[in-house]
Amino acid sequence: MTNLVTLTRHSHVAQITFSNPPLNFATVALLRAIAGALESLDADPDCRAVVLASSGKTFCAGAELGNPVGGGLGGTGADPFREFYDQALRLYATTKPIVAAIQGAAVGAGLGLAVAADFRVASPEARFAANFTKLGFHPGFGLTATLPRLIGVHRANLMFLAAGRYKPEEVLPWGLVDRIAPDAVEAALGLAAEIAENAPLALLSTRKTLRAGLVEQITAALAHEHAEQAILRRTADYAEGVRSVGERRPGRFTGT
Repeated sequence: MTNLVTLTRHSHVAQITFSNPPLNFATVALLRAIAGALESLDADPDCRAVVLASSGKTFCAGAELGNPVGGGLGGTGADPFREFYDQALRLYATTKPIVAAIQGAAVGAGLGLAVAADFRVASPEARFAANFTKLGFHPGFGLTATLPRLIGVHRANLMFLAAGRYKPEEVLPWGLVDRIAPDAVEAALGLAAEIAENAPLALLSTRKTLRAGLVEQITAALAHEHAEQAILRRTADYAEGVRSVGERRPGRFTGT
């Protein structure tokens, strides 16, 4: 479809594969391309389920916050974070069940992208991190709404506040991962095929019921996250957090 996403078909299952090498950093353009592909599949009655995968060894390493261009998000306007979240919201407004294939790190916004799917199949090499506070930052991508809904408030608090890095077997009992398999894409296609065996109108109707009010919750969460991030981006701790993560060392934070 574009140089950022490719679309392949497997009977009633469609596979979206995104690529932004080397680490598949999330950008406005990448999210726009993924959302556009999902919306095109919404309009295709022959598609009953979607697999979201990425190329390379990393699922998505988040946003490249150390890059000053467009805030590291590839935005073109005065508020690249707003552009970024406008595209993220489009993902949640789509209607077909989505299975994410997580073959490597899903960090920050990459975790948000993984959680935007209905289900997640991970390879043993996958890693999950909500590392925002390690960056001196506030969580984003609607994760303050979606992560507690998925794994519970206490475990979401742990991921946000400790900012640890988790293996798939650690988060499988939490519900963050649904299956672990050596080939995440193959296993995700298998799960999507199970879903696609069912009646398409019933799938759409049931998913709509299960996600009732979710887009509205995420819209409110994104607005709050965006406001908090705007404040923290002006702090010395944020600058130090981005530097320290880039240099792979603990942050030397001062609370300023």
